[in-house]
Amino acid sequence: MNSRGLQLEAFNRLLDIMDELREKCPWDKKQTLESLRHLTIEETYELADAILDNDLNEIKKELGDVLLHIVFYAKIGAEKNAFDIGDVANSISDKLIDRHPHIYGDVVVNNEEEVKQNWELLKLKEGKESVLEGVPKSLPAVVKANRIQDKVAGVGFDWEEPQQVWEKVQEELTELNEEIKKGNKENIESEFGDVLFSMINYARFIDVNPENALEKTNKKFINRFQYLEKAAKKEGKQLKDMSLAEMDVFWNESKKLYN
Repeated sequence: MNSRGLQLEAFNRLLDIMDELREKCPWDKKQTLESLRHLTIEETYELADAILDNDLNEIKKELGDVLLHIVFYAKIGAEKNAFDIGDVANSISDKLIDRHPHIYGDVVVNNEEEVKQNWELLKLKEGKESVLEGVPKSLPAVVKANRIQDKVAGVGFDWEEPQQVWEKVQEELTELNEEIKKGNKENIESEFGDVLFSMINYARFIDVNPENALEKTNKKFINRFQYLEKAAKKEGKQLKDMSLAEMDVFWNESKKLYN
């Protein structure tokens, strides 16, 4: 049997297990589309963590968890006579063919940017009134800002040069500083949001994913701070009783270990 056959066999095995669990397991029988939702979000974040850690074995495991959820939703859909896993697969296949006329049609594109622009225009032709309709409302703010900017850029609403965006960042920082001096909390929050939005936009121009960048910094800070805690504990000290100067000694040590 070739590799495709083995893959299909493995997928069929998963479908059979899902059928059996749905029939016999009290927990699986009880689940609904709504009850699985928060678990799916959690599994997606776990996959994202594994990707950031570049842990291929963990990525494999987390992809399995996500795939299970897809199969689970499809099973519930079949029970409702709404859709099954075949409908799910055919739906995305049809969409991919429709959205790639440069592969399955006679449209000619010269680069990745033209593909993205065609993608957004095709979605408008499908009946969407706004390119922003495809941005989920529940996305985390940083991810949402990045997707918003990416989508409007796809229809030509964008800066021309990275320097222009950087100048916008500087402008927003100046406006934030002015509001801080005035002390108006509402305006400060608004200007701070503008700074973040412009920084996220700049990240796109320098080919940095802002969500990934921030999460890597979060992980780096956690590692450094936990080193600080352990180092202080080894010396029988409590952080709350240490001066900043004392903590800085351990912090600088941690920076050599976690860049």
